[in-house]
Amino acid sequence: MSNKICDLRSAIALLQQHEDQYIETNHPVDPNAELAGVYRHIGAGGTVKRPTRIGPAMMFNNVKGYPGSRILVGMHASRERAALLLGCEASALALHVGQAVKNPIAPVVVPASQAPCQEVVYRADDPNFDLRKLLPAPTNTPIDAGPFFCLGLVLASDPEDASLTDVTIHRLCVQARDELSMFLASGRHIEVFRKKAEAAGKPLPVTVNMGLDPAIYIGACFEAPTTPFGYNELGVAGALRSQPVQLAQGVCVAQKAIARAEIVIEGELLPGVRVREDQHTNTGHAMPEFPGYCGEANPSLPVIKVKAVTMRRQAILQTLVGPGEEHTTLAGLPTEASIWNAVEAAIPGFLQNVYAHTAGGGKFLGVLQVKKRQPSDEGRQGQAALIALATYPELKNIILVDEDVDIFDSDDILWAMTTRMQGDVSITTIPGVRGHQLDPSQMPDYSPSIRGQGITCKTIFDCTVPWALKSRFERAPFADVDPRPFAPDYLAKRAKTQ
Repeated sequence: MSNKICDLRSAIALLQQHEDQYIETNHPVDPNAELAGVYRHIGAGGTVKRPTRIGPAMMFNNVKGYPGSRILVGMHASRERAALLLGCEASALALHVGQAVKNPIAPVVVPASQAPCQEVVYRADDPNFDLRKLLPAPTNTPIDAGPFFCLGLVLASDPEDASLTDVTIHRLCVQARDELSMFLASGRHIEVFRKKAEAAGKPLPVTVNMGLDPAIYIGACFEAPTTPFGYNELGVAGALRSQPVQLAQGVCVAQKAIARAEIVIEGELLPGVRVREDQHTNTGHAMPEFPGYCGEANPSLPVIKVKAVTMRRQAILQTLVGPGEEHTTLAGLPTEASIWNAVEAAIPGFLQNVYAHTAGGGKFLGVLQVKKRQPSDEGRQGQAALIALATYPELKNIILVDEDVDIFDSDDILWAMTTRMQGDVSITTIPGVRGHQLDPSQMPDYSPSIRGQGITCKTIFDCTVPWALKSRFERAPFADVDPRPFAPDYLAKRAKTQ
C-alpha cells in the first residue's frame, strides 16, 4: 500500500479511500488566524488549547485574497493516519521507522522534465514578483510575528563538501516581497553549513520544499545523534517507500529541490544579514510552539533572499497548526524509532514498545513499555530510561510501564502510575542537564536548582511492578470473547475510523 505513494497528491488519494481521514471545504477562509481557528475544532489535537480534537486532514479550496490557491492542514495529525500513509500498524510505527533509518536509500537526481515542482516558475527578478501575494502563508494566532511557512523543508549542503546534505523543517516568516527570516536552532546541521558559508562571506543556496510525501517529512525530523553529521535524512523516506526520493536541480540556485514537491522556494541565506522576526507586527511573539505556548519573537534572525518560486499546476500549500497532534507525529515518530533502536541494541528483547506522548509534543515525554522476563531484568527498566534520555536529549520525562499496559492509552498509563508507583522510591530525578530551549519552565526564576536558561531536571517515573511482586499485580482476567456477532455494525464502523 505505502509503495503507491510518491508525493502529496497520491497520499491524499489514499486517504480519500478511507472514511473520516480527509475532508474538503469550499467555504471562504482567511489564512490570517481564521484557518487555524477552524482546524483547532476539526482535528488539531495535541497541546492546542481546549476545546480541540484529533480529526481528519482538511483541504481549504477557497482562500480569501488568493484565487485558485489551496491550503492543506493536518496531514500528519493522527497516529492512525500516519500508519495508514506508511503502510503499517499504528502500534508498530516505532519499529517500522526505526528499520528505515538503519537501511536508507539515497535520493536520485532526475531531469527537469520529470520534476512536477517546476511546471510553473516565478522569478524574483520580475518587478511584479511578490511572495506575499503569490502564496497564502498562514498565521496560527492573531499575535503571530507574521505569516509563516510551517512545513517548509529546507534543503542545504555543506559549502566545503557538497556531498554532505541536510533537510530540516524550520520556522520561516515572510518579511518582504522576496525575503524570509529563518530560525535555526543551535547545533542543527544546516546551521553548521550556514556558519561556514557566512565565515567565508558567501551566501548559502537553499531550497524550501513544501507539500511532500508524508514519508519525507517524517524522515526529515530525525536528529543527531541518531543521524550523524552528513547523514541525508531523505534516505529514510527512500527506505520507507522502497524507492529513492527524486531531486531536481533548482532553476535559479545551485541547490537541489524535491522533484515532486507542490511548491519550492529557491533562495540564498545571506551572510551577515539579520532581521527582527516581528519587525512588521511588534507583537513580541513568534508563533505557537509544540509545548503549547507562543514562542518569543527572535530579535535577530538570518535572512533567505528569494530567487524564485516554482510549483505544480494547481499547487497545494501544506501547513500545520502548532502546537497540535501533527507536530507529535512528525517529531515523535523519529524520537520513538531512535529510542527503539538504541534500547534494543543494548538490551535485546526487553523494550516492547515506545510512545513519544502527545502531551510532550513528541519531544518531552516518552512512555516505555518493558517486559521483565527473569529476576535479573529487575533494574533494567532504569537502564532503558537512561539510554532513552541519552539517545534523545530533548526528552524531559520518562514513564516506564509493564507489558500489560497500553502505552497509547493515557488512562492506562495513569492507572499504572496510580497503582504501581510509590513516589519516594519510584521517581528518579537527574538535575542540571541541558534540555530543550522551548520548555518555559527551564528558567532560574522557576527553580533555584536551575543554573541557567535551558537547563532542566530530567525525571524517570518507574511504574513497573517489582519482579518479586508480579503475582500480586495481575489484571482482572476477563474471558477472551469475540464481540463481533453481538455488535457487528457498530464494531465495523468503529474499525473504519481507527
